Amino acid sequence: MNNLISPAYQMQLIEKIEKEIWAKFSSPINIRFYIDKWYVSDNGGYNYYENFNIAEKENGDINLTKTLHNIDGETLLKIAIDLGIETPNFIPSIPIFRNDIKSSYETASLTFETAFRQIEEHPDIAIGLANSSLESILKEILKNESISIKQNTNKTLYELTTDILKAFQLYPNSEMPVEIKTIGSSLISVAQSIEKLRSGKTNFHGKAPDEYIINDSLYTYFAFNSIVTIGLFLDAYYKKKFPEDNSTKQEETENDDLPF
Repeated sequence: MNNLISPAYQMQLIEKIEKEIWAKFSSPINIRFYIDKWYVSDNGGYNYYENFNIAEKENGDINLTKTLHNIDGETLLKIAIDLGIETPNFIPSIPIFRNDIKSSYETASLTFETAFRQIEEHPDIAIGLANSSLESILKEILKNESISIKQNTNKTLYELTTDILKAFQLYPNSEMPVEIKTIGSSLISVAQSIEKLRSGKTNFHGKAPDEYIINDSLYTYFAFNSIVTIGLFLDAYYKKKFPEDNSTKQEETENDDLPF
């Protein structure tokens, strides 16, 4: 992972991390406590090891700028994710997706934020939570009274994606141009693959000791990009095909101002 993070990108990331750390923890002592939680050392054996060097100022306070530049790229990425800093080089659509779902899909947004912070430490859990986040969005869309598809709370991501495409009249059929049909089929296949990842390659449903569990965050970034792409497209198409009735909203707002 470290080899994939360019020095130029690390420089930009350090600037954002430093700013966010000061905003969150404000005092030098709290900043030191936070950085210490990322510090690892080993005095055992003949070779002393530390994952990075904590630089200090003359007065003993942590020199945050210099310390961050002593940290390897992979750890910097983990710190950025822990602080909620967007990492567009690794998940390009994350900033847009997070902003879009925050106001319209509260449950999905909270789940996705939790998933986002688990990417590096628990890649398999992150995939499972991101899958759940997308399921929440699709279930919310299917609640629209204009969509006459029978609801079932136990439907999987594959089934929900199929229902959504049918509601949007994008489900592959013989009348469609072959290119559109292929895109629709591919969307369903991606949703099914994400679902299978969650069921078969994560700890969400329990696994035997010899079964494979995703432990490489690169796979998680790949899955996250797929989930975000599907979510953004379906949400945008939904809002275009089923525009919100602003007149009802305006009437409710006006009634709220009445003194009775």
